[in-house]
Amino acid sequence: MKLLLISNSTNAGESYLEYPKQNIKDFLGEKIKKVLFVPYAAVTFSYDEYVEKVQSRFSEIGYNVEGIHSFSDKIAAVKNAEAIVVGGGNTFHLAKNIQEFKLIDAIREKVLQGTPYVGWSAGSNLACPTIRTTNDMPIVQPESFNVFNLIKFQINPHYLDANPDGHAGETREQRLEEFLEVNPNIYVVGLREGTMFQIEGNKINLIGKRKARIFKKGTTPKELSSGDDFSFLL
Repeated sequence: MKLLLISNSTNAGESYLEYPKQNIKDFLGEKIKKVLFVPYAAVTFSYDEYVEKVQSRFSEIGYNVEGIHSFSDKIAAVKNAEAIVVGGGNTFHLAKNIQEFKLIDAIREKVLQGTPYVGWSAGSNLACPTIRTTNDMPIVQPESFNVFNLIKFQINPHYLDANPDGHAGETREQRLEEFLEVNPNIYVVGLREGTMFQIEGNKINLIGKRKARIFKKGTTPKELSSGDDFSFLL
């Protein structure tokens, strides 16, 4: 299994997909020429616009992008895909559409067979057992919170350490502690912006300058850097 799970598409002050672009190329390699893109996290712009936006960057690293929404037989498109890329946006909207098109099992089986999977933000959420550690507003109701279950732990993308000055609401950490209170047997990783996990077989590596924050019920959260051992998550 080959996964590249990215916290965010774009760092502040940079162009779209600028920071992970080379990592995506290194991950996908030279043999792959075409990727199947899942644009269903888009809400305020069309799926065609999303594909065009991703294509503009992926063409710079040698890949053609096809949107799964353009296929009448979406299951066949998954089965024939050289690589699967799932973009960010609203996680609930993404999950609802993937479930309605009966793509959960098809994509999961394809990735387990070795087809590379790239996801950022909502696309990383869908690699987890559930979407219950997303930051997104539940603007639609999916059939289930259960998704691809490609990894055994949960990711919280765009992880922030504190709220802005003057904001009295819950911190991200407090929300994740609530999740762990009722889901005590699973790890949650706060994946900060500018970082990603690369998983190949039984190897997992953090890429990026910022640390990841690891949460587990009954333990003190810990900070791990690129180069540290994350194998306990697998």
